[in-house]
Amino acid sequence: MKKKILTLIFVISLISILTIGCKKEVGTPEDNAVQEEEQEGEQEEEDGIEDGTKFGYSCIDLDNPYYGVLQKAIEIEIQEEGYTLVVKNPGSDATLQNQQILEMIDEGVKAVFLCPVDREAIKPALEALDEADIPVINIDTQVKDESLTKAFIGSDNKNAGYQCGENLVKKLPKGGNVIIVENSTINSFIERITGFEKAIANAGFEIAERIDLGTGTSLKESIDKILTSKIKIDAVMCGNDQIALKVVDIFEKVGVKDVFVYGVDGSPKAKEKMLEEGSLMEGTGAQSPINIGKKAVQTLFDIMEGEEYKEEYLEDTFLINKDNVEMYGTNGWQ
Repeated sequence: MKKKILTLIFVISLISILTIGCKKEVGTPEDNAVQEEEQEGEQEEEDGIEDGTKFGYSCIDLDNPYYGVLQKAIEIEIQEEGYTLVVKNPGSDATLQNQQILEMIDEGVKAVFLCPVDREAIKPALEALDEADIPVINIDTQVKDESLTKAFIGSDNKNAGYQCGENLVKKLPKGGNVIIVENSTINSFIERITGFEKAIANAGFEIAERIDLGTGTSLKESIDKILTSKIKIDAVMCGNDQIALKVVDIFEKVGVKDVFVYGVDGSPKAKEKMLEEGSLMEGTGAQSPINIGKKAVQTLFDIMEGEEYKEEYLEDTFLINKDNVEMYGTNGWQ
């Protein structure tokens, strides 16, 4: 009898131990090995998308500090989300820009921030991106075939030029002779000059000369030729600040005075030049590459996430001239 009781106790104890052991395994990795492996695989895939995703950036020329600031603004925004930016600098070479964008496609970029060297010549690259199903965020200067881009983010360029022209009318209420320095291959330049000409229309101004840098014309040779012709120059409107500063430099070296020179950008160097005593640099239609960069990235993220977005966004522009330049400072962009 005693032996049977001991045997019964042993069996009950053994069952209890086995039962407790089984309960301890419930909910542990051992019980859910397949499920956890799937979760880990999913997590690795998500992390791979975030960490490995690359976007492309191609501008007109990184020698222009405006595009360097624009690049940095985009880079800061995407790096916060774990993405990287592949940067190509065509150096104002439209053929090279097309080649570099094909390289970006081979490198696996998921989208491209693009400012074209030539609004028409960029089409082969745009078609290749479209075929590869890679969205394009067109920045600063519009391409001609807008159907091949998702959105355009830029400045109100017509207003930037208009602000310069309006200021010139105030400076020379009786009018005068104007030189236009433009680039027929860059849409933003075209819009700026259009805005400027609208502002000075019917105000006594004559366009004495037009210098189209898009045709390969030399700026210095053209200015020298105009100076030799003895044409009286009252003002020069340039497509951007870089060009305006070159014009000012050419004039200063030969002793030209009493000419109002305008550009577009609101660059630190242009603002510094305005503060120099006797400077010919009169004003600039100011834009903000920082805000444009931020808006471009937000637009891309909205597209990627299936959210609503504006297909065209224009950042406000305004005049900075000798009268108000100290308000904006010279050590950075707006």
